[in-house]
Amino acid sequence: MMTAFDFTDVEAFLDSHPDLFEEYLVRRAKCDQVSRWLKEHQTSKVSTAEEKRTAITDPLWPSSADGLRRRSSHMELRRNFARSKATTAHRTYDEHVSLSEHESQSSMRRRALLRKASSLPPTTAHILSALLESRVNVPQYASSAIDYKYRLKETNEREFFLELVKDISNELDLTNLSYKILINVCILVDADRCSLFLVEGPAHKRTLVSKFFDVHSGTTVRPSSSTLNSNEVQVPWGKGIIGYVAEHGETVNISSAYEDHRFSDEIDKLTGYKTQTILCMAICNSDGEVIGVVQAINKNPMGTPFTEDDEKVLQMYLPFCGISIFNAKLFSESRKEYERSRALLEVVNDLFEEQTDLEKIVRKIMQRALTLLQCERCSVLLLEDIDSPVVKFSKTFELMSPLCNMDRDISQFKSNKKHLDLSCSDWLINNSIAELVASTGLPVNISDVCQDPRFDAEADSQASGFHIRSVLCVPIWNRTHQIIGVAQILNRLDRKTFDDADQRLFEAFVIFCGLGINNTMMYNQVKKTWAKQSVALDVSIFINPAAKIPLSSELGIDEFHFNDFSLDNDAMITASLRMFLELGVVQKFKIDYEVLCRWLLTVRKNYRTVAYHNWRHAFNVSQCMFVMITTATFQDVLSEAEILALMVGCLCHDLDHRGTNNAFQAKTGSALALLYGTSATLEHHHFNHAVMILQSEGHNIFANLSSKEYSNMMQLLKQAILSTDLTLHFESMLMTACDLGAVTRPWEVSKQVAELVTSEFFEQGDRERSELKLTPAAIFDRNRKDELPALQLEWIDGICKPLYQALLKLNRKLQPMVNGIDANRQKWQELCMSYQENRRASTSSQSTDPGHNTESSDDGETSEFLKKTEKTSHVKNTKFGSKSESRELLSLRANKEVCN
Repeated sequence: MMTAFDFTDVEAFLDSHPDLFEEYLVRRAKCDQVSRWLKEHQTSKVSTAEEKRTAITDPLWPSSADGLRRRSSHMELRRNFARSKATTAHRTYDEHVSLSEHESQSSMRRRALLRKASSLPPTTAHILSALLESRVNVPQYASSAIDYKYRLKETNEREFFLELVKDISNELDLTNLSYKILINVCILVDADRCSLFLVEGPAHKRTLVSKFFDVHSGTTVRPSSSTLNSNEVQVPWGKGIIGYVAEHGETVNISSAYEDHRFSDEIDKLTGYKTQTILCMAICNSDGEVIGVVQAINKNPMGTPFTEDDEKVLQMYLPFCGISIFNAKLFSESRKEYERSRALLEVVNDLFEEQTDLEKIVRKIMQRALTLLQCERCSVLLLEDIDSPVVKFSKTFELMSPLCNMDRDISQFKSNKKHLDLSCSDWLINNSIAELVASTGLPVNISDVCQDPRFDAEADSQASGFHIRSVLCVPIWNRTHQIIGVAQILNRLDRKTFDDADQRLFEAFVIFCGLGINNTMMYNQVKKTWAKQSVALDVSIFINPAAKIPLSSELGIDEFHFNDFSLDNDAMITASLRMFLELGVVQKFKIDYEVLCRWLLTVRKNYRTVAYHNWRHAFNVSQCMFVMITTATFQDVLSEAEILALMVGCLCHDLDHRGTNNAFQAKTGSALALLYGTSATLEHHHFNHAVMILQSEGHNIFANLSSKEYSNMMQLLKQAILSTDLTLHFESMLMTACDLGAVTRPWEVSKQVAELVTSEFFEQGDRERSELKLTPAAIFDRNRKDELPALQLEWIDGICKPLYQALLKLNRKLQPMVNGIDANRQKWQELCMSYQENRRASTSSQSTDPGHNTESSDDGETSEFLKKTEKTSHVKNTKFGSKSESRELLSLRANKEVCN
């Protein structure tokens, strides 16, 4: 027996811990105990008065005292069922979430109370511990809002009904609204489970899609949108009980589900839950159209059939649900239209920010399309000739969404350009759709490619590894309403088909894309036209008879110690003409003089204004080749075709160089790196650019070669240009020696070239640090500029000296080049030693004079060199391979003959 003292202690403990008392009351209190409490607090009197007013003012509501008692009589049973749900098989997908969250919070609170209870007298502590431990694994399903609704239902049905209407009237989020509707329906008809299906799709292809499936009144955690999508249940129109109610608008009240032929027990078999009674009713909008179906399952207590009162209650409540659903859908569509309008404005902004680079603008278009339409892949195909009746695509671009999973690795962005010898896209097997759209100007929307005779889905899947389900393809128009290409998207990410709204949005999107692409193409066309006119004007300057061109001796191009900076731009064109004439290749290969002039001027224009890898560098490399061929008598070793290929290769070997090296292209994932997919990215680009110029009208200096001679010439040219990549190609030591020829020039010239190279390297290093967040190598790091003399020595000793010594063994007439290297090495050695001595002196003076400035003690020439490299802007790299790599390559080739 407990003493009075013990009960006093318990009461005092509960007074100081009201949360424990509340939990105990909710769990253990009986219905009659709650009724007595309500009666003592006069709540029942108020309720009785409200009931009378309800009965008078609302005759349609089944609100007699019998009706109220009849519904109240189920409350205790409903709560008993709720308490037993933890051990019952359920179909509710979110119940385990609410349980786990509740259990974790309750267990922490229970442990805290147990610690407090341990300080009480032993008997009292034992009682409280037993009380707390008895709550293990007893879940709570009802939130305070749901409990409030049940209390209203017991005490005031009119207020209860108004509360349910208010609960949904201001909810504009369709997910939250659907959740609230089902909870309220569960409470209204005492259902164990409820499901909501909404009508989706066009009139000819309507389906019923579950917003929530099997929600019970104890559910307190709302699922996320991603969970909803993954647990969607679709019911065909007119099929099953749901489909029947939607099609006919009739109410279905079944007391034994398994006896109705329309009922399917598949879900019961999967979950172990048995459906007994069903009440299914349509939800209509203000026009009487069915927009959804609600289904209540298993009235409590289990086995009790749904009554006519339940039907009347739902008939009164569901019209409010229909209005709320219609408003929520309208709000959702308005938000979508707003988001789409904003996206289109962003597209316009993107397109007019970039109108100079076609690849960039198409990439932006496809990225926006993937995001806007939420699809797996996108492609843009541009027509070769918009005036031709024959549809032929000249450029194709494709992009895959990062959210799309593929069986194999596919490059995210590829392009197929004319003249670049690239293979066509590996997944655009079914170009027939794109060709149809381009020829007719009509969009094509295929919801299931397997059912469309124009599409060979199996062949496409086997060839590309990408399974196409649905396709939306629309034409791209320019401002004069001409078709310039097509845009195509594949497979919605949610695995649905592209609907009319998607098509309208895509067509609006492509209108702006067409303007952007057209403007970019016009800009490029104007730019090319201007360049042609400029070349034509320049050609007129050099079209005079060859006799007026100065001799090589007058230009100084016949000497190994040529000054790289002695000629201006026009003089370099003149000198190039002289070299071609003096080598005899113009006469031998019947090169048209005007074509040669035009070609030289176009080559010059296709070099960018970077610090080092520019037109001047290309000319200096060709001058070095010229003097080696003529002075060292390589004409006796090389064929005339090889001489022409080497000279053309020298002038073209760095075309369109961007001032950064191959490693930088790979690190940044540039368009060139994606396009060529090789370590010799730039060298392949230089060659393809040279080919493009040769194939331009009026620029083919090889026009008079036979087919066989032309093919051989292109192979020689490709070998010559690719050989300038030290890390991969060392096939032609002549090309390499000419490319590095500045190291053999007089000191002042060689030092000035080193300043330009270093400046370009530093700019690349700055970009690596700022864009890639990488610490650049020493030769690219302006913070380590004091190491440059030492790095130059390593460069000369590891690469240059062995190369020219190997060539000297082949031809003793190249001695001046080796002498030049030796002289320059001596200068770099002096700079290095001077810098080291000044560094030591500076360190020594700093130990006695902390304010000493180290830069003031630098050698004058060293300081000048470092300052110039700091000030020079723009840059580009080349063939400064690593010491170990290049030395190994050189050792493999040093004993080979100069030419095969």
